[in-house]
Amino acid sequence: MATIVPTSEEDPALAVVRFTSDLAWADAGPEVAEPQVTRLCMEAQECMVVGRWLDLASLMLASADLLFSNAKVSEKDLECIFTVICNLVTKSQNPSEALEMAKLISAKIVQQPTEKPALRLKILFNLYNLLEDPYARFSVYMKALTLALNGKVADHIIPSLKKIDGFLKEWNLDVKDRRELYLAISNALKDSKSSTKDGFKFLTNYLTTFSGEDALVIAEAKEEAVRAIIEFVKAPDMFQCELLDMPAVVQLESDATYALVYQLLKIFLTQRLDSYLEFQAANSSLLETYNLVHEDCIAKMKLMSLVDLASTPSRQIPYALIKDTLQVTDDEVELWVVKAITAKLIDCKMDQMNQVVLVSRCSERVFGQHQWQELREKLATWRENIASVINTIQANKIVEDGVQQAAQGVAIR
Repeated sequence: MATIVPTSEEDPALAVVRFTSDLAWADAGPEVAEPQVTRLCMEAQECMVVGRWLDLASLMLASADLLFSNAKVSEKDLECIFTVICNLVTKSQNPSEALEMAKLISAKIVQQPTEKPALRLKILFNLYNLLEDPYARFSVYMKALTLALNGKVADHIIPSLKKIDGFLKEWNLDVKDRRELYLAISNALKDSKSSTKDGFKFLTNYLTTFSGEDALVIAEAKEEAVRAIIEFVKAPDMFQCELLDMPAVVQLESDATYALVYQLLKIFLTQRLDSYLEFQAANSSLLETYNLVHEDCIAKMKLMSLVDLASTPSRQIPYALIKDTLQVTDDEVELWVVKAITAKLIDCKMDQMNQVVLVSRCSERVFGQHQWQELREKLATWRENIASVINTIQANKIVEDGVQQAAQGVAIR
């Protein structure tokens, strides 16, 4: 966080007003500029004397906002100027006024997102750190997400996402604000190739917030539900999701426009390659509408189908079954098994002699309520087994101690 160090007797805020006003009126000539600069400085002094900090912020921003496009002003000077402006939020003793100042400053900063976006984002985070009110901080962070999206500087926002759980506890947001936050993060990351999974995670979090809402509210998430499905289908390295049973996504099943999109998701999460090929043959235009590449979908469905085969109770998959299900040649069977291992979808051994794959672990394609229940049951069983082992050890120790005491008694006699 930047710190203000006075270098003259003049108040930093007044110095900023004088500097920015001089630049703003420089082209008007001395006769016009000097009276205007004097007027602005006097107005600034009046605001400072009576504590009208919101008015002072507005006055300072009027000229400072123009400096981003001024070639004569360095980025260092810009940062210093806005450090002084942002510092005004610490002057007010009224939280509501500080919030209004934060909104005013952040709104000005994001107005021209393509001009020095990284610097603008840095200024916003400086402002964030100066604020004490949690909701004011949330308001500024939302502006930072808007700037990250419109200024195409999403990579600068990514480090802060690691702290988002802490932020949520601090901000104590209601459902509506959390919903807005998740969607804004997802939008900011949607064009970032390095954060595809993070963007999808926050989009999923957004859709989750519609659980228990009425149909009218859930309908608001329709477009985002479609987007989540398409992102999942497109992603070459995502093979599991919780979308299928979410109310915001399930609504698509009976929607005249998007029912086929939901059907496509169902195929990817619950069915095999042959079902996808039948769907594609009947709905090739749908794939074109959403820019889905048929060959990529086939490759993903082959891996998803192999996972489905691996989840059978026997945990043994004959090579012939893999060949038929994935519609590949004999020589390609082991290649696709290796691909599944590389993608960490299954752990297995290939018995070439008996032409069978022995599976020790496989991923779940869908992880919903049923899978959570199974996990709870397994953990409960594991806890009971551990408790039984501990009780057995303690009982044996008691017996062993008794035997030792008895032996010592005999030795004494």
